Amino acid sequence: MHAFHHYDVLIVGSGAAGLSTALTLSSDLSVAVLSKTELDSGSTQWAQGGIAAVLDDSDSEDAHTADTLAAGAGLCHEDTVRLTVSQARDSIDWLIAQGVQFTRADGSHFHLTREGGHSHRRIIHAADATGQAVSEALCERARQQPNIDIFENRVAVDLVTHRKLFLPGNRCVGAYIFNHDTQEVELFRARFVVLATGGASKAYLYTSNPDGATGDGIAIAWRAGCRVANMEFNQFHPTCLYHPQAKSFLISEALRGEGGKLLLPDGSRFMDRFDERAELAPRDIVARAIDHEMKRLGADCLYLDISHRPADFIEEHFPTIAARCREYGIDITREPIPIVPAAHYTCGGVMVDDHARSDVNQLYAVGETSFTGLHGANRMASNSLLECLVYGRAAARDINEQTPHVPEPPEVPEWDESRVRDSDEDVVIAHNWDELRHFMWDYVGIVRTTKRLQRAKHRADMLHSEIREFYSNYRVSNDLLELRNLVTVADLIICSALQRRESRGLHYNLDYPTTIAEPKDTVLVPTTYMRSDA
Repeated sequence: MHAFHHYDVLIVGSGAAGLSTALTLSSDLSVAVLSKTELDSGSTQWAQGGIAAVLDDSDSEDAHTADTLAAGAGLCHEDTVRLTVSQARDSIDWLIAQGVQFTRADGSHFHLTREGGHSHRRIIHAADATGQAVSEALCERARQQPNIDIFENRVAVDLVTHRKLFLPGNRCVGAYIFNHDTQEVELFRARFVVLATGGASKAYLYTSNPDGATGDGIAIAWRAGCRVANMEFNQFHPTCLYHPQAKSFLISEALRGEGGKLLLPDGSRFMDRFDERAELAPRDIVARAIDHEMKRLGADCLYLDISHRPADFIEEHFPTIAARCREYGIDITREPIPIVPAAHYTCGGVMVDDHARSDVNQLYAVGETSFTGLHGANRMASNSLLECLVYGRAAARDINEQTPHVPEPPEVPEWDESRVRDSDEDVVIAHNWDELRHFMWDYVGIVRTTKRLQRAKHRADMLHSEIREFYSNYRVSNDLLELRNLVTVADLIICSALQRRESRGLHYNLDYPTTIAEPKDTVLVPTTYMRSDA
């Protein structure tokens, strides 16, 4: 008999979005927080820059809103932007109450930095490791709460809904969860389920994200009947460390905010040829410029140089970056940093309302898993952690209000693996994983064409067929579940990109280089696209 768990709220994911939800829920509710590996293993841990918030009298919410709308290239939902911006200061105060220690410029004022797309210094940070400070504080606080149980080494297989139980209505009542330690699938029944699994940048060959960013929440919500939107907008961070031994290490945009210059291999600057804001242009422009110059020159990488600033300043503001680069023999106080663009952030996701509610009742999506309308066609720097906090806490408040009106979930059958066997063909998983990430990078990357997208679609369809057969015949494993979800999300990205016949923000198609006058979100509906493995 497999393990069985019953909670009021099941939260899949343990980053800033999931933990801010858990810590805002009523202490009367029983809460399960699931983490893919260790509790602090999500993308939040790796966020260097900070959190955008209006904290200075020279700044304004209107200015933060205007900057976000401009960066989003006409696709941000203005009401969502204003809602999020208006709750930024309260979110920062809440984090401080949870124990986050932000960097101060003096004894009383927080140090604020500036990043690309922002018209003011409004990025509150903890040196260059803000995500780590936030993650550590929220993890410690979550471990202290008697109503929160933490389950590590768990991967979601699929949601349990009324539809799958052949019951009337449209409700989510739990999830099947793979326990990596026991290699068994457990059942978690819950009155409410919150998806906070992060984005899907691991679909690409080069990414700044940790290994777990495989789009799990987006894929399982899609299979449960949720719409997704704007999946074609994948943000490529312009500057990841380029080194044979360096895996997924981001060079924060804050380094450019403090005067870092992008250089060609000959030491000359180039960004002013692409945008008047030069190094502080939005990320899509900077990433395309770097990609263009690398391809034009046949260069493996370009460079980012902050060495003209005083060494003490660099060590104080960027201790994490300086230390990591030293590990690879690079002294950033004296020489430029080799960089390449890498997949960084999924701007689309599961469609939700202002309370983070999805299309399926009692199912919420928060953070990078969700599509709120905040980011539009390009996420502005440091708005992501802000969105996690605002919508994580909004979901919790809605659950607190809904609890008296939501009955206990019905009985749910255990996971059935009576007709499957152990796999002796795991090489198929490894091969398909590599093929997927390569063709996504080559065909669905920073610069796209319709022919490339069609080739990617053809390969995704073949992989989907192979994985469906594999999933039907063999016991599930961590690698199989991640691959299944990645192929689903890759297909959603490709289908969305094929639908957008223009170039806007992060989606740049050489066949459609102009921008249309009246932009619309790309919304995919499961009943139209759903495959037989749903």
